[in-house]
Amino acid sequence: MGKASRDKRDIYYRKAKEEGWRARSAFKLLQIDEEFNIFEGVNRAVDLCAAPGSWSQVLSRKLYLPAKMSSEPKDDNLPLIVAIDLQPMAPIEGVIQVQGDITNARTAEVVIRHFDGCKADLVVCDGAPDVTGLHDMDEFVQSQLILAGLTIVTHVLREGGKFIAKIFRGKDTSLLYCQLKLFFSVVTFAKPKSSRNSSIVCENYSPPEGFNQKDLHRLLEKVGSPSGQEDLDCSSGWLEGPNKVYIPFLACGDLSGYDSDRSYPLSGTYQSLDPVQPPIAPPYKRALEMKKASSHGIRESEKLSLEG
Repeated sequence: MGKASRDKRDIYYRKAKEEGWRARSAFKLLQIDEEFNIFEGVNRAVDLCAAPGSWSQVLSRKLYLPAKMSSEPKDDNLPLIVAIDLQPMAPIEGVIQVQGDITNARTAEVVIRHFDGCKADLVVCDGAPDVTGLHDMDEFVQSQLILAGLTIVTHVLREGGKFIAKIFRGKDTSLLYCQLKLFFSVVTFAKPKSSRNSSIVCENYSPPEGFNQKDLHRLLEKVGSPSGQEDLDCSSGWLEGPNKVYIPFLACGDLSGYDSDRSYPLSGTYQSLDPVQPPIAPPYKRALEMKKASSHGIRESEKLSLEG
């Protein structure tokens, strides 16, 4: 399948290149902002699992660049944006890059150091595992990634702050919903029109009284029941049947706008564009090098056999 074919099949892939976004997922965060106004009052933001950087681009364009272009810009008042990923990422104006593990407390310390001891107003995470096609497994691994993000959120997010993350919805998402409700008073599942997957929007960070970050995993294993009992495990039956938790769900984006599942025709003069920023150190780089070396070796052996 060539570039033009993908451009036709995925309108947001095409629009991302036309508008200078590194990935189509930029539209997802923009549509979430249209519905939830997540950037209001944000001066410090963190992007987890940031590479290739489309959400960091949105943060830069929505927070940093407008402040920089204001009539009286002051360096000490410019919004601070920190992007974290295990992989290196090409630079983005106004974005500080940290190459690290989001499950490591030292990474949180680095972020807070960049914020001069202050905490973030907003944390976003568009990370996802390499999907296997086994939906139950993919859903579980994705939920664990979100909880890993929550680990750093509890260290770097101020009270009242917001947390946005990608989610694979399935039969067990009510469990994740209840776990996040321990820390956020408002939790909503959102489906941006530009995205095939959903996102979870957590507002008003308010950890339990006396909460210690070291107790996070122990706390997640226990969730109070609607009756107020606190000795029930998360897997208890109160999440099902007549006591099932119903999760708020909201569609985002203009209903008359582009549909991510529809193919749009290309004009006769259309020329496919290259991606805005290819990965600079993709995890599959070694595999590509080995494949190239292997094919080169085959060609050399065929050349020798013909000459012989």
